Amino acid sequence: MKIFMAQDLLRANTGMAKRNKREFAHYNNLVINLISSPGAGKTTLLEKTLDFLSPQLKIAVIEGDIYTSRDGERLEKKGIEVVQINTAGACHLDAGMVAGVLKVLPLDKIDIIFIENLGNLVCPAEFDLGEDIKVVLLSVSEGSDKPAKYPLAFRQSRACVINKLDLIDYTDFDLERVSGEIKDINGSIEIFSLSAVKGEGLGEWCNWLKKMRNRKKISATV
Repeated sequence: MKIFMAQDLLRANTGMAKRNKREFAHYNNLVINLISSPGAGKTTLLEKTLDFLSPQLKIAVIEGDIYTSRDGERLEKKGIEVVQINTAGACHLDAGMVAGVLKVLPLDKIDIIFIENLGNLVCPAEFDLGEDIKVVLLSVSEGSDKPAKYPLAFRQSRACVINKLDLIDYTDFDLERVSGEIKDINGSIEIFSLSAVKGEGLGEWCNWLKKMRNRKKISATV
């Protein structure tokens, strides 16, 4: 029987993630790893973000799913480059999977790459893909307990998007308390409260993305 140590597997992933990061840096791509529970609204958020940013920036999406390509097909309708990764059972993307699809993307023509990870707040938080920024998405319909239950996802993220704000009156979600708990976990995290469906609060989120893109562009010239 062969035994693989989890620490060794994570170390191998870290090495591949560093190679991905060098590749992205070479082409000056800003890379966002978007993680959330299933059904929090990652794809809808990306659709609306593309509507806002695509006229100004060249955007691509690496779409992760276990079996289907439905989310990728939705995003492809926006006229952008989409690459689908099906894990066939694995609960997260890893750096090797991402490295395997980079050759089909025109990296020299892309400003921002969104990696839509699988719906899971546990495993994706542990695996670096070579991204610049992790963003965790939380919907008000999930309840207020997710930051306390899954602190690593919030601790490792540069930003948190609290989505489905249009439904908050139909839930017991306490926006102020949850935002405070997230800040207790990660004092430097940016929090954006919005409704992707309604477009409420989307401008602040998209302006932050443009700011992150500009910072990456400036740092490449220093």
